[in-house]
Amino acid sequence: MNDSSKQVHPQEVRQSEPALTPAVDVIETPEGITLWLDMPGVPKESLQVRVDNDALNIEGSANFAAPPGLEQIYVEQRLTRYRRSFTLSRELDAGRVEASFKDGVLCVKLPRAEAARPRRVEVRMG
Repeated sequence: MNDSSKQVHPQEVRQSEPALTPAVDVIETPEGITLWLDMPGVPKESLQVRVDNDALNIEGSANFAAPPGLEQIYVEQRLTRYRRSFTLSRELDAGRVEASFKDGVLCVKLPRAEAARPRRVEVRMG
């Protein structure tokens, strides 16, 4: 069998494409972790947030096309894909991940599992 007969999964193709790594701010609270990712130019329709086992995968494609009737003579931004992955700890509840997107900023909330949240322990006398 030669190399041309191998099938390539679309996920493998996307992973091999060059992509920008979006800047991220990480905020930790007793309730969980919040990620703020800068993804300018990405429309909500091309944004993907996935949880696969213990990994959070974020991808999006931006559209930096010139307005109709104008010709680009110099372009510094050639990559139009963003990609970032995070490994999730077991103390986070991957089933309750929430994401919102506004003005090119993606906010992902990763709540802690109830068992991992800090709690007050009552001290008894005696």
